[in-house]
Amino acid sequence: MPWVEPSGQGSWRVRFRREDGSVASLPGFASQADANDHIDEMIVSQRKGTWIDPFAGQTTVAEYAPKWLDSLDIDQRTEENYQCFINKHIVPKWGTTALDAVTNLAVRGWEKTLRAAKLAKTTVDSIIKCFSLMLSDAVGEFIGANPIQPRRRGRRRRAYKRTPRKVWAEPGEVLAVADQVALRYGPEGAVLVVTAAWTGARWGELIGLQRHNLHLFDDNTGVMILDPDVGALHEPNKGDLYLGPLKTEESAREITLPTFLVIMLRAHLLSHQHPHVFVTPQKQLHRRSNFSRRAFRPAADGNARIPNPEVRLLPVKPGLTFHGLRHSHKTWMIDDGIAEIAQALRLGHILGDKVRETYSHVAAAMEARLIAGLQTRWEKAVTDRPADAPHTRWRELAVA
Repeated sequence: MPWVEPSGQGSWRVRFRREDGSVASLPGFASQADANDHIDEMIVSQRKGTWIDPFAGQTTVAEYAPKWLDSLDIDQRTEENYQCFINKHIVPKWGTTALDAVTNLAVRGWEKTLRAAKLAKTTVDSIIKCFSLMLSDAVGEFIGANPIQPRRRGRRRRAYKRTPRKVWAEPGEVLAVADQVALRYGPEGAVLVVTAAWTGARWGELIGLQRHNLHLFDDNTGVMILDPDVGALHEPNKGDLYLGPLKTEESAREITLPTFLVIMLRAHLLSHQHPHVFVTPQKQLHRRSNFSRRAFRPAADGNARIPNPEVRLLPVKPGLTFHGLRHSHKTWMIDDGIAEIAQALRLGHILGDKVRETYSHVAAAMEARLIAGLQTRWEKAVTDRPADAPHTRWRELAVA
């Protein structure tokens, strides 16, 4: 129970006991009545469960940030990103500031400074989001409310400004990229590229795919099973690669394979003994940046700017990324008239309409038409490739 004490001539203070047993005081009341009024407000707030120790808000951001980070139960990569934002941006700017002294105006001014420093918009947004999450979790124990509020005013955005579309490729272009990957990197990389384009699977899903989750049957049908708990290979900024959960719950799925890909993957598995399906020429797990730099980017963009390369590569589809193969797969299914629910299930997407998602089903005939269309696209791509195209022998893996 708080109590009042005189603290000097004409001055009063409120004393109260904190949770740890120590006694704290709030000085500066001009009269005993004012001090008692404050005690009444404290008691009401305590009964409502909304009272906050006024000294808790004096905890600095630098003192609170490590405790906050340790309390989170999040993906390792996300935790590393938050740690980076805290160490490089938040603590250098706000470390000595008390939690209750952070204001929305000050944060928005800092945000503008970050943008002026030429940081990417997504990076700045992520930094502000991290700081806002930290302050939200401080509400109730350290501060009364999150001072960072949504923007209500800002520079007008032009209505016609759109995010650039992802570059996608036709089957023949994917095959040309795969040929150049095989020429420069090895057939292992070419099989990975073709599998990505003809299944629509994500990078982490493919690199995390293990032999026991790839089922290739004697009738040249097959399925790829993506495990919800250990179906994706994660690449933390620090530490070893590890198998972990897929991107979303909907990402757990079975992907049916066209005939040519079943035959190709069966032969591919004979080339190594690693428990993972897709590995480097040195039989190690792939890293996204290494594969992009050494194989995919040169194969898609060409290497005309490099004088006297070991292998001269022509530009096939400049700007195409590995994730662009997933966009390509989606585009092919749309072009083949595949129902939206079948597209969503194959790619692990969520339909916007939950009712449609619940009551829509993929008939066997639709699945058969989808696979037949993919098989046809492969056969046409192979037929249309020039006879003198470089390094096509790896494609013999797809011949029964």
